[in-house]
Amino acid sequence: MTQSDLLHGGALDHLKTLYPQAPHPWIDLSTGINPNPYPVPVLPPETFSHLPTQTQYQACHEVLARYYGAPPDSLLLAPGSELLIRLLPQLLQIQTVAVAQPIYGDHQSCWQRAGAKITLMADPVHAAGKVDAIVLCNPNNPDGRTWSPEILEDCRIQQAARQGWLIVDEAYADLVPSLSLAARGGEAGLIVLRSFGKFFGLAGLRLGALIGPAAVLMAARDILGVWPVSGPALHVGQLAAADPVWPEMTRKSLHLSSEVLDRTLTDAGLTVEGGTSLFRYVGMPGAHALWQRLAEQGIYTRRFAGSDRHLRIGLPADDEALARLASALAASL
Repeated sequence: MTQSDLLHGGALDHLKTLYPQAPHPWIDLSTGINPNPYPVPVLPPETFSHLPTQTQYQACHEVLARYYGAPPDSLLLAPGSELLIRLLPQLLQIQTVAVAQPIYGDHQSCWQRAGAKITLMADPVHAAGKVDAIVLCNPNNPDGRTWSPEILEDCRIQQAARQGWLIVDEAYADLVPSLSLAARGGEAGLIVLRSFGKFFGLAGLRLGALIGPAAVLMAARDILGVWPVSGPALHVGQLAAADPVWPEMTRKSLHLSSEVLDRTLTDAGLTVEGGTSLFRYVGMPGAHALWQRLAEQGIYTRRFAGSDRHLRIGLPADDEALARLASALAASL
């Protein structure tokens, strides 16, 4: 095993080095990013040559706040939600944290590095009112579990009563907007993180949002500086989030594609235990061995340091990629 692929997906350059004899092109199913991205037009040259202006920032900010359903004064744009995860220990005075398990790994590691006492829980909502912070993803990454807004609102109230926090990573909430707590942005005890790149398939832009109370936004703004988001990201983010058709059309398309992927996985003998319409969480004994056999065939999936019984498999981009996955699974199982 290598440290890089166990921490995150997306290390395709590293996989190519590890498996130089694998057939090309590689199929990267390790990230949970939409493989069919929003169609980016040719950008004005000044988005690259000029510093981002406050006008550009405000235009993107207004559109994204409306798209997420968040009060505009509760939202701060940032260069991706990953950075925000790492900033939270600097923004909040936290000693005890209940973290959902399993979860996107940086939520645990960042609080550990900050010296917080961490309790890993299948359902951290049960710790409401007992810890300084509760951290979960909704939908959860990697297993796709969800919490209703009503349950999370009750959790927020209990956390706020002890001046604590409910931290909800909504990186995949674009897929199920009804789950989002963004509309409650600014209320006591609530922080919501949003990722632009996953649903829109434009992770390289590095665009995300922090939704929370004014004091938290002010502290984050001081750290992020004068130009927190690039000109190209502001331009594309504004265009994509304002598109009246693409988001809903994409939700429907991803749902149908995930059903086809489920049939491919179950036909191969795998058990689909959860996921979202951008990735499936499958169970089997010897998951790391299957991961290796797939990699040898040029297919990169997500394995986990803490479990040899699960893989996360992203959505193939097209029928050809799906057929290669099916063939590789048949040869590997």
